[in-house]
Amino acid sequence: MELTLQILVGLATLMLAGLGLMSMFAPRRMLANFAVEPNGVPGLSTIRSVIGGLFLASVAMLLIGLTTGQTLGFVAVAILMGIVAFGRIVGIVVDGFDKAVLPPLVVELIIIAVLMSAYTQLSS
Repeated sequence: MELTLQILVGLATLMLAGLGLMSMFAPRRMLANFAVEPNGVPGLSTIRSVIGGLFLASVAMLLIGLTTGQTLGFVAVAILMGIVAFGRIVGIVVDGFDKAVLPPLVVELIIIAVLMSAYTQLSS
């Protein structure tokens, strides 16, 4: 079970790393993924810094947990993903439902479940 959880956290880490690296170093390629349009250089800077930075900071916390066994960072990333998921739910309530919102919401909820399970199982 521990190995399975480590693999699942590793997969989440790889996915977040891919999103973070693409956001940081190829922000124009991420525009469709995030359904945003940057307003010139400042907008691209925001995609690089805010979106890419948050993903890569999450990756750093997950890698620290995976390599040191100090899994409290898993909780931090789960909280971050929880707030992101909450924002999506607020968007559904306030802005209306769009089926394009469901896949990332489901992925975020799965990541939260994996990280909290891994924290619970691996932190003892």
